[in-house]
Amino acid sequence: MAQCIVIADDLTGANAAGVLLTKLNYRVFTVMNPEAIDPETVADCDCVLYPTDSRGLPKEEAYQRVFAAAKRMASPGVSMYARRIDSTLRGNLGRETDAMLDFLGEDYIALATPAFPSSGRVVSGGYVLVDGIPLHKTNIALDPKTPVHTSDTAEVFRQQSHYPVASLYIGDMMRGKHALADRINELAGQGARIITFDCITQEDLDLMADAAVTSGRKILCVDPGVFTTAYVRKMISPRGEKKRSRILSIVGSVNPNTTAQMEELWLAQHPIYNVFVETRKLLESDEEAEAEIRRVSEDILSKALLNTVLTVTGDGIYPENRIDFTPYMERYQCSMDDVTDRINRSLAEIAWRILSAEPSFRGMYCSGGDVTQSIFRRFHAAGLTLRDEVLPLAAYGLFSGGDFDGLSVITKGGSQGGPNAINTCVNYLKEKLLI
Repeated sequence: MAQCIVIADDLTGANAAGVLLTKLNYRVFTVMNPEAIDPETVADCDCVLYPTDSRGLPKEEAYQRVFAAAKRMASPGVSMYARRIDSTLRGNLGRETDAMLDFLGEDYIALATPAFPSSGRVVSGGYVLVDGIPLHKTNIALDPKTPVHTSDTAEVFRQQSHYPVASLYIGDMMRGKHALADRINELAGQGARIITFDCITQEDLDLMADAAVTSGRKILCVDPGVFTTAYVRKMISPRGEKKRSRILSIVGSVNPNTTAQMEELWLAQHPIYNVFVETRKLLESDEEAEAEIRRVSEDILSKALLNTVLTVTGDGIYPENRIDFTPYMERYQCSMDDVTDRINRSLAEIAWRILSAEPSFRGMYCSGGDVTQSIFRRFHAAGLTLRDEVLPLAAYGLFSGGDFDGLSVITKGGSQGGPNAINTCVNYLKEKLLI
């Protein structure tokens, strides 16, 4: 039987949520005809989506339909439940959430947000904004069947639900997952059964999912599908997918844009571990280069099991560490390209040693075209099988051939993208690798 059951308020929403899960390699099934459903049909699925078509129904009829759907789909093998709602607060959000909570029992609490950041729907200060405009001021609010009269998420739930409602705001989110988990437990201890929360970015969804897991509570996800997806990723492995995965980031670019991007990454990702490479040592002598390569590789490997994302960063991202290459060009009687190639080859060697020693590194982010080329040469890879564009000039693909055939990789130029670009790339890899 499925490990995850999502009761959706309409068919379109069910399929939209299901596609998000499918992209993460979960086996997903949408129930189209409840009367024809057979346990064998969904026996090998990870997630089952069950649309109730209840968005426009009278509230008590919607309650009964959702309760019946939950009862029909429940089984001992289900480890999590979710309620798919509209991202613009239309429908019977409160009473349908009540139905799920009543069926699941008093041990469960609902974490609710209508946020869908990639579609321009965010929640700030408790209020839903659509492309920056308060929901109640948009044309969506004029829906003749299910009009929306407020942008206040918690207020909608209070008007419709029989249960106490509490809220978490951006200030709570800023304190990290452990403090957020404590707040969830505090509000639940005070009697809240529905907790709404702010959400601006995908990182907020990941943080909330981490906090939900850390809280130890039984959670009902109530959202348009993106929070459910983030939580599923933390709770359920696709059938046959048991590998623990880690991501290695190799950054050799000294572009000032890279500095801002790496600092944003270090702030946003948890857990993360960084080692700076003293690039000057890579140029002094073969002996010093080998010692530095060994130091960085061993440092990363010693912390690998404690972290999900680990980064190897050339110290030249900070201006005080930038090197005048002229003395080395004179010492070795070579061009600047030859000198920088020595650094790039050393970074590639570090990456090769780390991946050779620890197979749980299944994804890599590379910044800087010259570093990326050096990595491909050291890995004896024939090329990159392209799969997607993560951002403009940031490509996702798989290593083809060589020592790590099939390794997931994202490459990006050091000068490209805004402050959150590397973080976006790493989060993309985390989704692909189900981290």
